[in-house]
Formats: sequence, structure tokens, C-alpha cells
Amino acid sequence: MNIVKKRVLIIDDSALFTKILAQIVNSTDGFCVCGEASSAENALDSLEKLKPELVILDVRLPGIDGISFLKKLIPKYPLPVIVCTSARSCASKALNAGAADFVPKPAEESTNFEAFRQTLSAAMKNSVNLREIVCCGTKYRLKRAIAPTSVNNGLIVIGGSAGSTEALPKLLAGYTPDMPPVAAAIHMPPGYTGIYAKRLSDELGIKAFEAANGMRLNNGEVIIAQGAKHLRVYSDANGLFANVLAGERISGHCPSVDALFMSASELKKVPIVAVLLTGMGHDGAKGLLKLRNAGAFTIGQDESTSLVYGMPKEAFDIGAVCRQLPLERIADEIKLQVRRLSRA
Repeated sequence: MNIVKKRVLIIDDSALFTKILAQIVNSTDGFCVCGEASSAENALDSLEKLKPELVILDVRLPGIDGISFLKKLIPKYPLPVIVCTSARSCASKALNAGAADFVPKPAEESTNFEAFRQTLSAAMKNSVNLREIVCCGTKYRLKRAIAPTSVNNGLIVIGGSAGSTEALPKLLAGYTPDMPPVAAAIHMPPGYTGIYAKRLSDELGIKAFEAANGMRLNNGEVIIAQGAKHLRVYSDANGLFANVLAGERISGHCPSVDALFMSASELKKVPIVAVLLTGMGHDGAKGLLKLRNAGAFTIGQDESTSLVYGMPKEAFDIGAVCRQLPLERIADEIKLQVRRLSRA
């Protein structure tokens, strides 16, 4: 029985790295290389002729750079695109331009190509799955009644950008129903956040939702900011609820981490643990400082485990971080501080 494989177009001007990418693609179950292009101009002909179902795109290309090409590509060919480049500083730009994922190339001196192979293979599978869900006519919309919440025992707010879609599941792996609700603002484009929430639910066995305006925040549940809409958290007599509205970019982004963090800092008598994950730029730094000044316990991801040590560095430099930790230690620290703050 012949298995139909997903066709992948590789756009990279390095013949050597194109060969490496092709080996990874062809060795990943369900995928095969249908074509290669060394420039954006050459890729246009390949798109028309080969009709790929996934594109792996470098940023540093002759002529039109990868980010500019991506902005022109997505409206005409709504394909999942994985940006794979050594230019790590382009992660945020790539995701904002519509890339389904960002995978950094290993350093030239690196010998750990197995880790790179695993990361790229996982990104390929996730990207195609997202595309299939969106295109099959039943785009994921998780229905949930907006009802009064149970009494909260605090709140966990999390923000991040490049690398955070993979970091967040690691934080939530040990998340339990008795823990405070989580509100997270990750820089993601529209159309992906609902699917990402479902991925968290399915992979981790937790209750994760795309945030909706007026949605109640319940213990043991996670809400994810919608793409292109700010998420803010407020409280009333029944507990915490979400405010989800489109608006101008704040700190360069929508959704903005600062928008979420600033709103949380105004909550009264709510113990808060705030986490700023990997990402490019400064979004979240000022909001994290305001949270710390309001009595929240604030955590920043350290440089060694950050894909892009931009946002957490900005926060650390202005004194917004109570404790800076590697990713693998943050989940335990959250649990420790939740217990401490709930007793205070």
C-alpha cells in the first residue's frame, strides 16, 4: 500500500544545508522533498509547478530576503511555513509575518545535529496538523460556558514570544486542577491560538482554552490570548474574568504581554506569580516590574535556556525579576511560590 506523503519545498541558498534538510525531511515519516530553490525568485516557479504542502524557508537569501518573501507568500499561498535560519534575531519577525514555526539552525561548530533533526521533524508534523485542522472546514472552536468561577487561590500570568510555544508546555506538564488559573499571552498570529490551546489540552491532559471576552478563569484551567487581540484580566464579585479586545499594538505587539501584566498588577488581594519566557524585544518588562512592585513573585527565564534572551533580559536589567531560572526549574518554582503566597 502506497502512503501519500506531504510534499515539502526547501528554500535555502546553501547547497550543503539544503542537503541536510532534505535528509531530515525524507527520513521523517509522512514527508518527502518535492523541490529545492536557492532564492525567493526561483521558489515562485516551484510553488506553481510543485504545489507543496509545507515550506522550509531560510531568511538569508539572495535578492528578496526570507521575511519579505514570507509576507508576500502567505496571502497568495496560505501554506504552513517553517522558518529555519541561523539568524536567531529574526524569530519574532518570522512569526509575526505568518510563519507556523521557527527553528534555528545549529551553530557551524555544533555536533548535536540529532537535537536539530528532532526539533525540525516535530515542527513539520505540528505545522501540517495545524494546517489540516484549519483547512478541513471544521476549524477548532472550543465551546465553553461563561459561568461564575469558583473561588480562586491566586493567578499565574505568563508571557513570551519566540521559543515560548515550545517552552510553555514544559511549564504546564505538572499543572494540576488545584492550582490557580493561568493566563498566557504569547506572540502568535491569528488563527493559531485556538489550535495551540487544543494541542496543550491533548498533549498534557489539562483544560486549556483560547481566551474569549468575559470568560471566567477557573482553578486548574489555562487561557491563551487570541492572535491580534489583547488579553487583560479583571475581577468582580464572582472572581476573575478575561477581557479580550483588538487594539493598537502595545510594546510593539498584539497580543501584548505588557497589556496582560499591567492589568494583573491592578488586581486586589489576588496572589500572583508572573513568568516572562524567551522572546525578542522588550514586551513584558515594564508590566513585570509593575507586578513585582505590586507584590507579585516574578520569574524570568535565563539566557542559557532561552531561544532569544531579549524579553527576559530587559526585565532582569530593570529589576523586574525576583528570580531568574532555567526553564526546567520554573515549574517547581511556580508551585513553591503559589503555596507561599496563598499562605501569606
